[in-house]
Amino acid sequence: MITNFFIPELNNHDVQELWFQQDGATCHTARATIDLLKDTFGDCLISRFGPVNWPPRSCDLTPLDYFLWGYVKSLVYADKPQTLDHLEDNIRRVIADIRPQMLEKVIENWTSRLDCIRASRGSYMPEIIFKM
Repeated sequence: MITNFFIPELNNHDVQELWFQQDGATCHTARATIDLLKDTFGDCLISRFGPVNWPPRSCDLTPLDYFLWGYVKSLVYADKPQTLDHLEDNIRRVIADIRPQMLEKVIENWTSRLDCIRASRGSYMPEIIFKM
């Protein structure tokens, strides 16, 4: 997927500075994958075994993890797709229906999370408020 879709798609866009971040899942950190990502993104790679280490227990740091994947999944599977085509159609529809206003709220929530992290100097934050 990275070599056949993602990197060619990136080359179709005029991106000046780009950071690539992936979680520390073992399946995402195979040596060949990390080598490919290092070659592509250099020092702008946030990953386990990358130049910038993935922060431990950081799932709440990224909007993709704390919001988007769960939101998309809940809608994609709402009608229990039975075929791959149906599943793909649902994914495309759900992604296309995401409005800029929703993403603005997600980013506002994310920046408030970052403020809490900065204030706590990275320590555990049981009082963090999860809102949408």
